Amino acid sequence: MDKILVLDFGGQTAQLIGRRIRECGVYAEVVAGDSRAADVLDLDVKGVVLSGSPYSVYEKDAPHASADILDSGLPMLGICYGFHHIVAAGGGVVEPRESREFGRASVRFLNGAGGPLFAGVPDGFVSWMSHGDSVAELPDGCSTIAVSDTFIAAAAYEGRPVFGLQFHPEVSHCEHGRTILENFATKICGARREWDVDRYLSEASDEVARRVGSRDVLVLISGGVDSTVVAALLLATVAPERVHLMYIDTGLMRKNETEEVAESLTGLGARNLHLVDAAEEFFSALEGVCDPEKKREIIGDTFMTVLETRIAELSIPSDAILAQGTLYTDMIESGKGVGKRAAVIKSHHNVRSPLIEAKRLAGEVVEPLRNLYKDEVRALGRRLGVPESIIGRHPFPGPGLAVRILGDVTRRRCEVLREADALFISELKRRELYHKIWQAFCVLLPVRSVGVTGDARNYGDVLALRAITSRDGMTADVYPFEMNDLLEISSLITNSIRGVGRVVYDVSSKPPATIEWE
Repeated sequence: MDKILVLDFGGQTAQLIGRRIRECGVYAEVVAGDSRAADVLDLDVKGVVLSGSPYSVYEKDAPHASADILDSGLPMLGICYGFHHIVAAGGGVVEPRESREFGRASVRFLNGAGGPLFAGVPDGFVSWMSHGDSVAELPDGCSTIAVSDTFIAAAAYEGRPVFGLQFHPEVSHCEHGRTILENFATKICGARREWDVDRYLSEASDEVARRVGSRDVLVLISGGVDSTVVAALLLATVAPERVHLMYIDTGLMRKNETEEVAESLTGLGARNLHLVDAAEEFFSALEGVCDPEKKREIIGDTFMTVLETRIAELSIPSDAILAQGTLYTDMIESGKGVGKRAAVIKSHHNVRSPLIEAKRLAGEVVEPLRNLYKDEVRALGRRLGVPESIIGRHPFPGPGLAVRILGDVTRRRCEVLREADALFISELKRRELYHKIWQAFCVLLPVRSVGVTGDARNYGDVLALRAITSRDGMTADVYPFEMNDLLEISSLITNSIRGVGRVVYDVSSKPPATIEWE
């Protein structure tokens, strides 16, 4: 099968590049940026993409592609750091500038058109930038084909299929980004369209069957889309009587979560569904903990501790292999990309918990969604017959409300947030806004604000509303509410939720912010 190779230098969107190319029907494979040609190049490889990185090319320990890949003669596309890498390797100059670009930037072609890479892309399209370093001087034989207001936005070698982009075509907020990647993969590289979700399902099922073998498998269920899709995949691949689904009620869940989880999993054919009330263990472990990374670590370890103590009580075989709904976004934000250069944005409890890492290293964890993004997971879930009521749910973090309560996590603060969040979501559904928004939730802040209730002065909690549009969670825009909706929802919350005295709306995009506050 024809494929495009993506070199991962530790950037946050290396897998997203591959995902976008796969959307075009072309298979893409992400490999470590410093891979040797002998290990990754074969006759199926039709082109190479050099991805971004948190490093600068002139740093001492910056990652580099091997010379035998750069000299392979294959078509190449450098994106951001990958562009800088191509420029530096060819003798050009990359340097930091006082002026930087983050977010939207208009791109103009120098000659009114951008050549084969930009076929079908209009002049002046809006790109998505995220860089501090910039190309100051191109190598001999390489020329500028597009610019932003301040910087070289795209360049190409003359007579060689080698291109560089300063912007990120892979992110959903870059206009015509998919067209640019499709042009590279199909027109410049000549790769055939041989990839679809059915093929992924077939390969994932084969891998699960091989990893699980004759053992029982235990799935930790959060109630969200990811773990539910993993459960559906396992129930379709492994004999249902060998699949154990454990839902651990941490006390940090959404309103009515336990009842909804039990109903949905039973509908999927689960025969061994274990509902565990472990709220006391989690609140005790989190008492007095305010640091976000520490919260996530504690929650991950407490999950494993509760899991291990309950297995014997519930007659689950002690050698059952653990399955999780870990996505690629979880892996890369936790610094667990393909290579060893990824920066930690935030540790996901099911990725960097020391106990879970130990199990993963021992080969005792199955994560069939680890190479997928949320929209791909939803497509896979539909293929497996998961109800749309579950597939269409907004994402919910594995650590639950603990990472939406800034500061100390207590039962009282959880109850305030749980009720406010339920009210917010119900209002979005009532106003027919829920399915226009990729993710919406409330955040309880660690400050109190003065207010007036009746004729009395009062100090109440401050609650932040967050609502974003996105395609895959790697980039996100703020949902543009009508002001009347915000005013009415704010009033409902302050009037209905005891303790909340002020409501604010988060208007930060990703980047520079992340979707969750912790």
